[in-house]
Amino acid sequence: MIRWLLVTVLALVLFSGLTPWLRRLGMGRLPGDLHFRAFGREWSLPIASTIVLSMIAAAIARLI
Repeated sequence: MIRWLLVTVLALVLFSGLTPWLRRLGMGRLPGDLHFRAFGREWSLPIASTIVLSMIAAAIARLI
């Protein structure tokens, strides 16, 4: 359970760093991605995009 939590957190951190590049590909705008403004800053929780990227990574790992 802790491994999956760690993987999810690392995927969110990685996704946050790659957000500008991935937005050009349409990621970050899926129906499950949350965007809101709080404390004068825009916050993004890309839940659906993280799941999609995790599925792609799992498929690639399975092929290797």
